[in-house]
Amino acid sequence: WGAGRTLRAEVLRKLLLRPAVDGEVGALRVTGARIAGALNLQYAAVEHPIRLMACHFENVPVLYGARVRQVNLSNSFLPGLSAATVRVDGVLRLTDCRIPGQIRLGGARLSGAFFLERARLGREGVQEEVLHLNHSVIDDDVWGPDVVAHGEIRLNGASVTGRVNLDGAGVRNPGGRALDAENLTVGSDVIATRARFEGEVSFRGATIPGLLVFTEARLSDPDGCALRATSAAIGEVWLREARVDGPVNALRGRFGLLHVTPSALGGEVWLDGLTYGSLTPRLPAKARIAMLERDAEGYVPHAYEQLAAAYRQAGDDRAARNVQLAKQRRYRSTRPWYARMWGYLQDVTVGYGFRPMWAAAWLAGLLTVGTAVFGLHHPEPLKAGEHPPFNALFYTLDLLLPIIDFGQEKAFKTAGGQQWLAYSLIITGWVLATTIAAGVTRTLSRQ
Repeated sequence: WGAGRTLRAEVLRKLLLRPAVDGEVGALRVTGARIAGALNLQYAAVEHPIRLMACHFENVPVLYGARVRQVNLSNSFLPGLSAATVRVDGVLRLTDCRIPGQIRLGGARLSGAFFLERARLGREGVQEEVLHLNHSVIDDDVWGPDVVAHGEIRLNGASVTGRVNLDGAGVRNPGGRALDAENLTVGSDVIATRARFEGEVSFRGATIPGLLVFTEARLSDPDGCALRATSAAIGEVWLREARVDGPVNALRGRFGLLHVTPSALGGEVWLDGLTYGSLTPRLPAKARIAMLERDAEGYVPHAYEQLAAAYRQAGDDRAARNVQLAKQRRYRSTRPWYARMWGYLQDVTVGYGFRPMWAAAWLAGLLTVGTAVFGLHHPEPLKAGEHPPFNALFYTLDLLLPIIDFGQEKAFKTAGGQQWLAYSLIITGWVLATTIAAGVTRTLSRQ
């Protein structure tokens, strides 16, 4: 950077502040220069497009409150950028820039896109905010594929008409937030395919009508919250072949589609209030239920109901019943011991009403035993000569079924071991009837 390649920032400022001549607006184009001093355009109205490419800035350029047509600083080195509340009538381009300090664009308004692909932001080992876009309005895309940031990227309350593209990005802020996109509003998608985030990624309260894509991405914050999407409204969330090392908080989130495998989530989950229309890929209920059991809040009824609804929506009623059964078993574990006893009885007999064939199996087994025992040794009649012919099958049914009366039980009496068997069949019949009624009632009320 000899004297022949050095420009004073003051000279550039004077050139940029010159008014247009006869309506003709010229652009300032400089490539490969060292900018000495501070380029201060605070509150300035610059009519000329700015193109300072592959330049080295000694000081932080200041565009605070300025209004400019277009800014292209591609391939340049900047100690930082102070441009809060700036108004750019075109695009702001920081492609391939190296910026070890902070980029302040809070409250900025860009009519075009914001480009920072392959930019290198922040310094290793320094944990601070490297990109501040809070409450900014961008009428196009935020385009940052392969950006590398050592520090926090903030999009809190920002509005992006197009999409946010962080494909292949690497953001490191261990112990803090890597990406703060709380209350972000996006017109289409947020793409972070193959991205790497060390630190919390937060989309709390965000509105993304299209896709939130973390395909093949890695999110890591074991001691904090790796992914937060509380109260977010998102069209589709894709975690295909992704890995999230740390807790996931999706309380009260609203997703149209959720694509995630339980193995992708390596920590606790918060799922109360989360709703989703479809759940992919299609997996057995057992695999999904295991994820619900990792909920940090313990037994969360809504999570089971939502999962069952997703299976019913997909036409898999059997999986939905398995989820409902798992819900009852998990609820049973929270009850006192005496309540758990009744729960175990309902579970063993009829699977809380979700396994009606179990009741039929119990009935068939008891009916077989009773028929065999009473068929070998007929009970004595109560009144000789005033009784119907004895039928071991219908006598056993009389004992088992509390309501139906075949006239056998009233005509014959048992004694000894047969009497105890009769008592057992009567009690078992009432238990089966009660548990079946409870299960049917639960099923009907759910539907």
